[in-house]
Amino acid sequence: MSEKSITASRRHMGLKAASRVSNTLIHILLTVISVIWLIPFVFILLQSFRVESTWQVGYVVPKTWGFANYINLFDSDFPRWYMNTFIVAVVTAVLQTVIVLCMSYTLSRFRFKGRKLLMRFMMILGMFPGMLTMIILYRVLSDLGMTQANAVPGLILVYIASSGMGYYVSKGFFDTIPKSLDEAARVDGATRFQVLKKIILPLSKPIVIYTILTAFMAPWGDYVFAQYVSMGTSAGKNVAVGMYGWLNKDQIASRYTMFCAGGVLVALPVTILFMCLQKYYVEGVTGGAVKG
Repeated sequence: MSEKSITASRRHMGLKAASRVSNTLIHILLTVISVIWLIPFVFILLQSFRVESTWQVGYVVPKTWGFANYINLFDSDFPRWYMNTFIVAVVTAVLQTVIVLCMSYTLSRFRFKGRKLLMRFMMILGMFPGMLTMIILYRVLSDLGMTQANAVPGLILVYIASSGMGYYVSKGFFDTIPKSLDEAARVDGATRFQVLKKIILPLSKPIVIYTILTAFMAPWGDYVFAQYVSMGTSAGKNVAVGMYGWLNKDQIASRYTMFCAGGVLVALPVTILFMCLQKYYVEGVTGGAVKG
């Protein structure tokens, strides 16, 4: 073997060893970050099974285990709050997904006068925080009778009202699908709706799931606007607003472990969805992150 070959071989081995060390350090760092990130969730899970005391304690592992906290949840207003949140999240996810996908398909495939101006207008309008509209929105919902005990339909209306402005990621994904497919289907006599339903959407499964997940998560964990609309009426609260009331000084002594149990039940649906659909979620984000 020549001297050059020996030198190249040693260099290759050195790079390979350096790569192994670098990968090991990265994995150790990621493991440490994951453990730190999971500590609060593990703490809440353990506290939800503690039955010897309902107050905050100075230890993590319960001395007496049981399901009393979960059982007691169903003797409170928690089921009503949970159902309110579920209804709002599911209806919002369905309607918002339909609106976003239709808007994205229109802006991706159609060329009409004012298209770019409309896109710029929606992008600029989306930069303003929603907090600026809370007062007028409450006034409108109050006039329509959609506040306090009837806050559920009011929240759904607000969540889907401007959903068309969230077209960015979906439009970017649709832009990656060749327009020749649309043209071929149109030549065969398909309508625009048939093209969207039978050609575009089957090829866009990742972005559809991504849109559903993001549309579901926003109302599922909302607190600020839900608190503003329900205005202390238990019948119109979602889980975030209802459970936050258990942390005040009058209730925390008897509701703390119930709060932990409720937090576990609230996190469960989102966790399961992400575990089952994370592949499509990542594909939807990366596939839609293109210039369109």
